[in-house]
Amino acid sequence: MRETTSSVTEARLAGSRVALFGIIAVVAILAAAAVFLFLNLPDANAFNARVERIFVENDLTSEAEIKLLEILAQSGTAFSDTLTGYRVVIFVLMVFAAGLLVAALVFVLTIIALNRRMSEIERAGIQVNSLIISRADRTVYLNNMEFTLTEAAIETLAVLAEARMDDDVMTGAEIEAVISGRNAADCDEAAGATRIKRLRDALGNQLMSELLVRTIARRGYMLSIDKDVIRMV
Repeated sequence: MRETTSSVTEARLAGSRVALFGIIAVVAILAAAAVFLFLNLPDANAFNARVERIFVENDLTSEAEIKLLEILAQSGTAFSDTLTGYRVVIFVLMVFAAGLLVAALVFVLTIIALNRRMSEIERAGIQVNSLIISRADRTVYLNNMEFTLTEAAIETLAVLAEARMDDDVMTGAEIEAVISGRNAADCDEAAGATRIKRLRDALGNQLMSELLVRTIARRGYMLSIDKDVIRMV
């Protein structure tokens, strides 16, 4: 148990480190891209500087020339304002992209963690804290879930429960023999397998039924739960 707990803890720590490093890598890459982009954008005052240089280097005295310079200066101011707006838009888009990538990374890691958890459940079997079988009412109480089964299904489950309390694994022929009252040698294995299939169908949830009623290769069937939680009423 200590080894299992230690491995689970180490796996969680490793997953947390991967998530942290992934988020840092995403933010760092986007930050580097943003810096590169902003450094390569033209200076917002470049146009105004050129206009000023033209005014200084040339002796412009006529009214038309001065008017032209004023128009150029106004165009430079408009260009500066537009470029500033572009910078803001680019910054917002970069922040939005960073948020989306971080969210996508978290979702992917969450899906991976859920898949691992499902694999652990499949390996360990379903966790049952209480299994109450009422033959009279043809009702099964599995943890907090209530199932009303057919008479054949409740008999099959009751046989499996009694076998589990005795730590026995039953073949399909033995299950059919107990229910029908015949000798196991005179019963067909397929008849018991059919009863198991109908029991699983009656339980409904495929994952739960497959894990609750376990098939052991070349041996038979058994309930994959602790025998201490089984009660027959």
